[in-house]
Amino acid sequence: MAENKDLHVVVFPWSAFGHLIPHFQLSIALAKAGVHVSFISTLKNLQRLPPIPPSLSPFISLVPIPLPKLPGDPLPKGAEATVDIPFHKIPFLKLALDLAEPSFRKFIADHPHPPDWFIVDFNATWVCDISREFRIPIIFFRVLSPGFLAFFAHVLGTGLPLSEIENLMSPPPIDGSTVAYRRYEAAGIRGGFFEKNDSGMSDRDRATKIISASRAIAVRSCNEFDVDYLKLYSDYCGKKVIPVGLLPPEKPQKTEFEADSPWKSIFQWLDQQNPQSVVFVGFGSECKLTKDQIHEIARGVELSELPFLWALRKPDWAEDSDPLPVGFRDRTAERGIVSMGWAPQMEILGHPAIGGSLFHGGWGSTIEALQFGHRLVLLPFIVDQPLNARLLVDKGVAVEVERKEEDGSFIGEAIAKVLRKAMVSEEGEKIRRRAREAAAIFGDTKLHQRYIEEFVQFLKNGDSSQKLNNNK
Repeated sequence: MAENKDLHVVVFPWSAFGHLIPHFQLSIALAKAGVHVSFISTLKNLQRLPPIPPSLSPFISLVPIPLPKLPGDPLPKGAEATVDIPFHKIPFLKLALDLAEPSFRKFIADHPHPPDWFIVDFNATWVCDISREFRIPIIFFRVLSPGFLAFFAHVLGTGLPLSEIENLMSPPPIDGSTVAYRRYEAAGIRGGFFEKNDSGMSDRDRATKIISASRAIAVRSCNEFDVDYLKLYSDYCGKKVIPVGLLPPEKPQKTEFEADSPWKSIFQWLDQQNPQSVVFVGFGSECKLTKDQIHEIARGVELSELPFLWALRKPDWAEDSDPLPVGFRDRTAERGIVSMGWAPQMEILGHPAIGGSLFHGGWGSTIEALQFGHRLVLLPFIVDQPLNARLLVDKGVAVEVERKEEDGSFIGEAIAKVLRKAMVSEEGEKIRRRAREAAAIFGDTKLHQRYIEEFVQFLKNGDSSQKLNNNK
């Protein structure tokens, strides 16, 4: 560690847990390499991060900055991340963080050891001005899959008119690729990414400004899994692209739950199940499912006749009622469990009884599941999830739930069909084999450590003579 003790980076992620957690995992990996990290976010977001291992506490500082209030208070009280707000209010969170520049600037100006690098996300375009002022270079950390990045780099790099949604429905020029949006997805993506929102900027304009000011782009992936998409992205974006590995979370030690914890009995139930027989169902906290969607998922799980563990975040619309269909719990009580609220996801995924995951296809959740070799059953909803789903199906490690082309709706029978294919049917054996092979990549800690070591070498030496010239 000693050789990197003078290296200091500031990490500033977008306030969504699909971004906060990968930036935190990158910070942990850098701290293990002896790099000093100042991790900046709002106080509430910092309090919700996993604990820092005591051995790394000298290398990571959590730096809280206040989230400025907006005129008219469009954000709910205490809302500091996308999980706290409905989807249509997310632009106001971007706008509030746009006003956080003075706090960030003061931290940089007052710090006795100014950072050598900024590692930032897509949203805080004002970091570009601070970079020029303090002569500190930027690395843009992309937490999204290379399939997603290559798709949009291709669309934008070829100048295809975004007024035609068909251009969002064509995969990039990679043999056999199906990585593209479907019609029911494309219209929403075009509006969400490329049109100015209530924050005053489009997401495309934010990302473009950060890319232009960056020295390099770090990507959460590795050549062993994604080399074609990484190369295509690198060819199009015109910046040095550095894969930093998949940053798989550390596999948990066996947790001893309190006697009165419901998770104690749940894990006792898992202990009694056959190896790799149970489906874990979990759509996380960002995916806000409707009543019809939850009921169809429940119907699919029931019709599959497979053992399951469903970690369900109670939706706002349910209030004091049960969001599940009437009688579902009783009919499935002998082979499944539904747990509401927080779930120890890594401990669940690491249990030998779990063999598959039904989820939305987010890149972080994919990495967590594939490091254990789980078969993936994907039901994507927003942003990058549809492109991830097609990438993973192309790679042979997943099946995607069939939906209606007109509106993207789905039925329980379609879920049951792919669950049984992935978990037990003869035609799904190839998926199960490919998932086991993927685990050798996703769970290879030495492999991903080498990527971090190469990234640290870039931070120490990378174009140091030109570090500041591009920012003048």
